[in-house]
Amino acid sequence: MLAAVLLLPAYGHAQTQNGLSNLFGGIFSGSQPAPAQAPPGPGGASTGPQPWTGEDGASGHPLMTSAAIREAASNFNNCVAGMWPDAARRGITQENFQRFTTGLSPDLRIMDLMDSQPEFTKSIWEYLDILVNDNRLAKGREVLAKYKAQFDATEKATGVDRYIIASIWGIESNYSTQMGDRSVLQSTATLACIGRRQAYFKDEFLTALEILNRGDLRPEQMRGSWAGAFGPTQFMPTAFKRFAVDGDGDGRRDVVDNPTDLIASTANNLKKDGWQAGQTWGYEVVVPQGFNYMLADRAKAMTIAQWEKLGLKRPTNQPFPHPAEKAYLLAPAGAQGPGFLMLQNYRVIMKYNPAEAYALAIGHFADRLRGGAPFVQPWPRQERELSRTERLELQQLLAQRGFYKGTPDGQFGGQTREALRNFQASIGVPADGFASSDALERLRGR
Repeated sequence: MLAAVLLLPAYGHAQTQNGLSNLFGGIFSGSQPAPAQAPPGPGGASTGPQPWTGEDGASGHPLMTSAAIREAASNFNNCVAGMWPDAARRGITQENFQRFTTGLSPDLRIMDLMDSQPEFTKSIWEYLDILVNDNRLAKGREVLAKYKAQFDATEKATGVDRYIIASIWGIESNYSTQMGDRSVLQSTATLACIGRRQAYFKDEFLTALEILNRGDLRPEQMRGSWAGAFGPTQFMPTAFKRFAVDGDGDGRRDVVDNPTDLIASTANNLKKDGWQAGQTWGYEVVVPQGFNYMLADRAKAMTIAQWEKLGLKRPTNQPFPHPAEKAYLLAPAGAQGPGFLMLQNYRVIMKYNPAEAYALAIGHFADRLRGGAPFVQPWPRQERELSRTERLELQQLLAQRGFYKGTPDGQFGGQTREALRNFQASIGVPADGFASSDALERLRGR
């Protein structure tokens, strides 16, 4: 939910539009937390507190126009019924298909949330301030103590660090207190029949039916984000199918109300994604003056020893424990902020949610739960985040100068960062790819 500002994630996993949106109202995605929309009343009028705006989606996709949404919504019941043959092939009984789909209606408010584009966003340091705070740390330590036996068993079985699991639990749902309240069936059915990601969400909807058909969860337990993520660590239905395990042997995989299953399933997810037991996620580093920031790229991994030869060191001057490990350099606030050498386990966290700010928050929160200190180096708090209008202008100016080849949309990803780096290198300033107000002024020629 917070992910869209620094790096827009795809709907690849549980955490794309997740509990974070419930915590912070879409700091990074622009979506606002909303109660589930009530079913349309007579004549199609919504009786919910936050109905669909009726506007075209900001993406410009032909399936996100107001007319296309209305047409698809009018065919919603036929669309759902038409998925019965696919459900049958997955072993879902006809009785259960009818039981779980009867009475479903489209939640069109989701169309606004799916295509929202925020005008203003949070900086990475503001994001970390919100997520890694004393209250959540205190609650996290309580959870680690309360479920020590479960964490012990899971850590022994999988090798996955208990503090990372506890960090995900805390950041995704504030330890089960903010998980979202939309029906997973209603949300995924809506998205399977309406909008621009129907094929993806059809799989999610049918998988949600499989979960209910098997009896792992009850419908009332499957409540979560508008995109269908549910539970304290926010599993999408397909992620549940791949990774959920029965941790206590009771015959059910309950990642919502059973802490043993929750902890074991989250660990299994990380393990299968390549978690390296006994290793950390990365290190805060001091980047020397005059450093070539074109090397700060996920595709340019080197051994830590090689990074040391380039002048990178830990701010506390501690030695790196494994100089032969490969890492890449992340400089999320450019040359004005701290650098981080990211290891394999950071890449695994990125698979859980492909947003750099999210993965950094998870790793740092885990370290703090372990007793580690805050980051040492200051963030450039004097900098302000560019508005969406300014982000769009920056991309347009980069395109005019031949650096940006994409379609300007005001959303920053790797292509924009690379274009900005190349522009910065062309004018002889640190090519750190940081979209500051100064970078925009230089593009404007001022």
